[in-house]
Amino acid sequence: MAAEAGLIFKPAILAGLIIGAYEAILVHRDVSVPTHRFGHMVHALVIALVATFINFNVPFTLDLFPFLKTVPILGSVLGIRIAVGLIMLIKIHGSSKAIQGMHGSQVGMAETWTHSLLIAALTIIAPYMWPFLAPVLPAWMS
Repeated sequence: MAAEAGLIFKPAILAGLIIGAYEAILVHRDVSVPTHRFGHMVHALVIALVATFINFNVPFTLDLFPFLKTVPILGSVLGIRIAVGLIMLIKIHGSSKAIQGMHGSQVGMAETWTHSLLIAALTIIAPYMWPFLAPVLPAWMS
């Protein structure tokens, strides 16, 4: 039985790159040690790509594995997207606090809850915003 929804690649990768770049800019501003800066920027970019890819492809996954629809709260597209957003929120804020604890003021990591919430929210709403953004993007991006 083939899934009705197909995998979405280009929009998911583009949204992940945009969100990851935004997070990387904020990390670049907060981290003062160059080697740590590069590592954290790559980490932010990769995690944002993974999260947006998951969120763009939730309908495909639910069509492929119908039993997931029976899971309370997480059995819906919005439920899974919110769960991914919460994981992003915890990851961003947790890694910020872990780095502060390991290196003290040397690293200068000062991510706030506002930044963490903004990245998580962007991850959640990216699939919903894509239909509005796609028409204004170049053809190769949509």
